[in-house]
Amino acid sequence: MPPGKRPSWPSADRRHSPTDRDGSVPENAVGVVFTMARPEGAEAVGSDQPRNTRRPRPMTPKRFMPAILVAGLFAACTGAASPSPAAPSTGPSASPESAAPSPSPSPTPVATVPSNQLIFAGKLVICSDIPYPPQEFFDAQGNATGSDIDIGFEIAKRLGLQAEVENAVFDTIIAAVTGGKCDIIISAQNINADRVKQVDMIPYFEAGQSFMVAKGNPKAINALDDLCGKSIGAESGTTEAFYVKGSDQYKGDGLTKECADKGKPAPSLKEYQKDSDTVLALQSGAIDAYFGDTPVVVNYATSKPDQFEVSSVPPLTGIKEGISVPKDKMGLRDAVVAALKSMIDDGTYNTILKKYNVDTGALKSSDVVPVTK
Repeated sequence: MPPGKRPSWPSADRRHSPTDRDGSVPENAVGVVFTMARPEGAEAVGSDQPRNTRRPRPMTPKRFMPAILVAGLFAACTGAASPSPAAPSTGPSASPESAAPSPSPSPTPVATVPSNQLIFAGKLVICSDIPYPPQEFFDAQGNATGSDIDIGFEIAKRLGLQAEVENAVFDTIIAAVTGGKCDIIISAQNINADRVKQVDMIPYFEAGQSFMVAKGNPKAINALDDLCGKSIGAESGTTEAFYVKGSDQYKGDGLTKECADKGKPAPSLKEYQKDSDTVLALQSGAIDAYFGDTPVVVNYATSKPDQFEVSSVPPLTGIKEGISVPKDKMGLRDAVVAALKSMIDDGTYNTILKKYNVDTGALKSSDVVPVTK
């Protein structure tokens, strides 16, 4: 379809708050929401911008950020982060030339989602903890983009639905989907037994976990033992935090135990509600090492080589990430499985991953089997 033409399937709007180019929401933009349609025909680009540093407003008994981003289907090429707040926009600011591509529509939906299994008829609301580049982040205009976001929008399109993105806090993101704030989660969630007790998880990607240090490696962190006695930052509720303190799937194991077994001091874990806060902590010297998913660590170190570098500490073995669906919505779950498999089979899935340089984490269609217990 030529650029500038409207797509023939239901338009996928992204509701978003105006943001600075580093992904943060300006103080004078709180509560401002816009809805934009993404023009067809241009590409979204990965970002080096860290996650939003604003604290979310309470929404659940725990903290959850209801700052809603309906990702307008365009994504402008990103540049260097700007330290000064951007004034709120009053309408679409991207041209078709700088907007993300709208994938060509399937002739007919690959599956039908029972209407009683969606929060809003005709819509697929996706919870994602933004930013976590390159899987989910804000572009220069404050729109949600990234490999996870593109996968979510493609799934929605193949189900004949309009996609919306709701920004969430990772530590309470499962409570959001089970509490009816969104239909599914696509947010670099590793599949583990504790999560599967609460939601069904559909494998869609695989990633290891790596450490990042300040440029020049001032703390001389070269091996796992070098992390003993050091301060390590990780986003709360993540595999990385579990590994350092020895909880969840690492209960009775993990880095703290490994250090103790070798007679070395325990690492000091500092947990942050948003990943961007963890990055800023490393940047300011508040922590000695950042711990995150390998694609994210590589993204930060590559985009800011004058500030960060990937540690030589070997990454943890890759873990499959899953799309989370409430356990009582099996019809929705099975429809998402059908859409994802069709994306893998026709090559669209791999094209999305290559666009963000994360195709080494690609799964096969045969891997897309829901984990339910």
